[in-house]
Amino acid sequence: MTMKNRTAPPTVWCIVLAYNGIELTLECLATLRNQDYPHLHLLVVDNASTDGTAETLRHQAPDVELLEAPENLGYAGGNNLGMRHALANGAELLFLINNDTRLDPHCVTALVEEIQKPPICGAVGPMVYTWDNWEIISSAGGRIDWNAADAVNVGASEIDRGQYLPRSVDFVNGCGMMVSREAIAKVGLFDEAFFMYWEETDWCTRMRKAGLDVRFQPAAKMQHKAPLTWREQSPMTLYYMGRNRLFFFARHASGMQRIRALYGASRGLIHGIIQNRLEGNLAASSAARRALVDGWLGRWGRRHFVFH
Repeated sequence: MTMKNRTAPPTVWCIVLAYNGIELTLECLATLRNQDYPHLHLLVVDNASTDGTAETLRHQAPDVELLEAPENLGYAGGNNLGMRHALANGAELLFLINNDTRLDPHCVTALVEEIQKPPICGAVGPMVYTWDNWEIISSAGGRIDWNAADAVNVGASEIDRGQYLPRSVDFVNGCGMMVSREAIAKVGLFDEAFFMYWEETDWCTRMRKAGLDVRFQPAAKMQHKAPLTWREQSPMTLYYMGRNRLFFFARHASGMQRIRALYGASRGLIHGIIQNRLEGNLAASSAARRALVDGWLGRWGRRHFVFH
């Protein structure tokens, strides 16, 4: 039975992806238990944590279903593992949540209401705030800048004065996104070639190309413990963000737009190589260089190296 033919409110499978950070995971689960939407199934996918996450959850969160990945599958693979399990058990709405998030009590309800509105919606995302302030925006939906080869979190660092209304967007931030069973049936799961970063942008782009709407709903609110600037990112994060930026625009741009996008993304990485080296940040410089090489050679998926 499709979601639109249901008479009872759908159960939302909340899939919390965790890689270490057990205290963050427990706090995230506490905010999920405090939701005003009563029909929730809580599932934690432990992405091969090394801090005892699985053992702690078995003892301290017996109400939560636990799925243990055999190795770190990244954002894409870990969420795919959880989604396959949820879909096999009849899930119609899936809410993908990073463990380093906190949710306002009305968050899930607002997302459910939005995703059920016409036109047919594949994914919807909340207003995301910074970790330490419920007024400073981290993301009010996403916009793809095809000319600059960038994915922009709209409103980042702005004070929320109600300036961002519900609307269709290019993508929603992967730290918290609700998707429908129908959308997954139509476009598939995350592409695990990304491993982490840009996969949600790719997924939402595939949904929109398939005729599904992607929307932002500011009545749904959450906080995310994430840096706002590239200078705060680890070298490994910089690598995947830079490499996958090339991957995304090579896949989705075409013609002169594709040429401009790949040129812009490559120029950004070259600037990162030079600037970081001049500043003495050799690890970040090495990450940018590796991202440029692997991006052009088509080396995707998880990569095993240490930047120094």
